[in-house]
Amino acid sequence: MSYHLINTIQKLGHPKILVLGDLILDRYTWGDAERISQEAPVILLREDTQEVRLGGAANVANMLIGLEAEVTMAGVTGTDLDGVVIREALEKRGVDCSAIIADASRPTTVKQRFIGRAQQRHPHQILRVDREVNTPLDATASEQLLNVILPLIPEQQAILISDYAKGVCTPDVLACVIQAAREANVPVIADPCPGRDYQIYSGATAITPNRLETSRAVEFEIENESDAFRAGKLLCEQLNLDFVFVTLDSDGIALTQANGATELLPTRKREVYDITGAGDMVLATIGVGSAAGIAPADLARLANVAGGLEVEQIGVVTISREEMLADLLMGARATSEKVLSLEELKRHVSARQKLGQKVVLTNGCFDVMHVGHVSYLEQAAAEGDCLIVALNSDASVRSLNKAPDRPIFGQEHRALMLAALEGIDYVVIFDESTPCELINELKPDLLVKGGTYSKEEIVGWELVEAYGGEVKALGITPGISTTQILGIIRGEAAGQPDILPLHQPIEPPKRKAG
Repeated sequence: MSYHLINTIQKLGHPKILVLGDLILDRYTWGDAERISQEAPVILLREDTQEVRLGGAANVANMLIGLEAEVTMAGVTGTDLDGVVIREALEKRGVDCSAIIADASRPTTVKQRFIGRAQQRHPHQILRVDREVNTPLDATASEQLLNVILPLIPEQQAILISDYAKGVCTPDVLACVIQAAREANVPVIADPCPGRDYQIYSGATAITPNRLETSRAVEFEIENESDAFRAGKLLCEQLNLDFVFVTLDSDGIALTQANGATELLPTRKREVYDITGAGDMVLATIGVGSAAGIAPADLARLANVAGGLEVEQIGVVTISREEMLADLLMGARATSEKVLSLEELKRHVSARQKLGQKVVLTNGCFDVMHVGHVSYLEQAAAEGDCLIVALNSDASVRSLNKAPDRPIFGQEHRALMLAALEGIDYVVIFDESTPCELINELKPDLLVKGGTYSKEEIVGWELVEAYGGEVKALGITPGISTTQILGIIRGEAAGQPDILPLHQPIEPPKRKAG
């Protein structure tokens, strides 16, 4: 499945997404907690640095930028300096802030955290001060906000609602936005706020509550996937939703669809350092995928990857597509997933080379696989981070003046046999008599060939060296060849042993560090 997801990420494009929700500014003051103050029984913090981060819906917008979306932020700030700071920070990241309004009657929501190090050891939060109002927007502010948002909806590919219960996501505002989005056929994904009446999200495309939030919404505990599916079905029915994604931390995501279909999408185990921001990352990923028309199950799979990468970081960080691709490329691959078309393979090669991986290409017919092939392919795999085998098609084999009964095995069989080898990352079938066209399209970092070749005898060497790549001939396994094997099978090898000996043991080479 990982290769399928790699292709999915490569096709995401740069969708236009509007984020509606509560803008929060997170301020951090770092310092040394030296001693107890003489003035009062409190810790004295000697400040050394200050930091400002985007929080709430602003963090979702920031994460969408990291995923290469075109983002418009809709929300409310105060007319204070903190509101200016939020707007400037978003604009610096490339977010369109034209749908943010300023309301003089309320402050910008700020969470001020004081982080102290005791005796130069690990920092700990010692105090948090919040400045906010939770009252809903008044009629004037709501009307002003809707007047800005509604004309933008038809040009969006998705709308994300990030509700932190700070007053922006009122029932009237959400109802108008969801209805307009439905009429424009724009998906709406909501990350609901715990403790609120979920009826305010009625008519949305999907919601993304976590285990605890779901339990509160349906009033029963979510202890296993069956509970999650039961809750998802209930929420789909009650809220007229297309999908519900219940995030179950290390158990993955339970997907329920309005048609009754359910599926648990597991996530791989990870070292969890900080869960802060994981929910926002899941929302952002599902939003980008929804905008691109990705199927719900694949949305959950991608969200698992992005959310998993987020919890491996300390603090809230943006996750890029390259990081998601790198994570997927490290995963196990099914044999059938390794056999790709040229267009699919080009996307994979591009992703790997952007990550600094060395791509190796070799080519051949690989008819009647034997230990000599395996040894040479292991050597090829050890030369880089990714090994591609370009396989001559059946028509190509016949054009090379092989015997009339060649190939013995059809191209699909040969491709799957190669893909089953652990060291091979991709197999691509080509019809031409030489791999020159593939080389031009893929531009591998290294072209290798097994056998008693000089560099100049390897087809395509000029092309590779012309763009700065390398060409290398690898060794062969003595005492065995396809010709010998076919001779025995055909009875053409009189006097030769029925079993071909290996004259020396083969020690599998180790793959070079990338």
